[in-house]
Amino acid sequence: MKIAFVIYDNLTLLDFAGVYDPLTRLKTMGFMDDLAYDVCARTERVRSSEGVELIADLVGNDLSSYDYVIIPGGDGIKGLMKDTEFLHWISAAYGKSTVAAVCGGSLLLGAAGLLRGKRATTHPNLTGVLKHFAGEVSTDRIVDEGNIITAGGVTSAIDLGLYLCEKIAGKDAREKIQVQMDYSCYRVR
Repeated sequence: MKIAFVIYDNLTLLDFAGVYDPLTRLKTMGFMDDLAYDVCARTERVRSSEGVELIADLVGNDLSSYDYVIIPGGDGIKGLMKDTEFLHWISAAYGKSTVAAVCGGSLLLGAAGLLRGKRATTHPNLTGVLKHFAGEVSTDRIVDEGNIITAGGVTSAIDLGLYLCEKIAGKDAREKIQVQMDYSCYRVR
């Protein structure tokens, strides 16, 4: 199992870390020894909107070789929604990987054309924009459309991470990771 965590300048740190933490615990807590994950970007270093510098494991790599590709939101989406190279880079995974997005990351999937005819969710303040891309906009915290999964606002990143833990390794793994994280707020609706 391989997971790619996409990062870019001006991402929201919790959108990234909220999914990263539970999913990487699948390996660190012994549920999946064969789990591999990479932090992927188009540049070696990026800076979150909060000012934290992140270093990519891989730069400009082929995302279609991953089982899951995770895309956070953040202020950086504004420019990336018009960046055809970036949109092509993330859309190359579609059909070969499950692509999941948090918050404004859903708009990146939409701008890449991946939400046509699909249900999707995003941060409540961004639903008006999402309507231009998705077949149906949902207020659910997580929307699973098979190989496209979207999550709502910032804290839903943690829920998405736990949801994917269950999808990948089962309910028992998700519950144990959730307890270890001391996270009692998990919900998908």
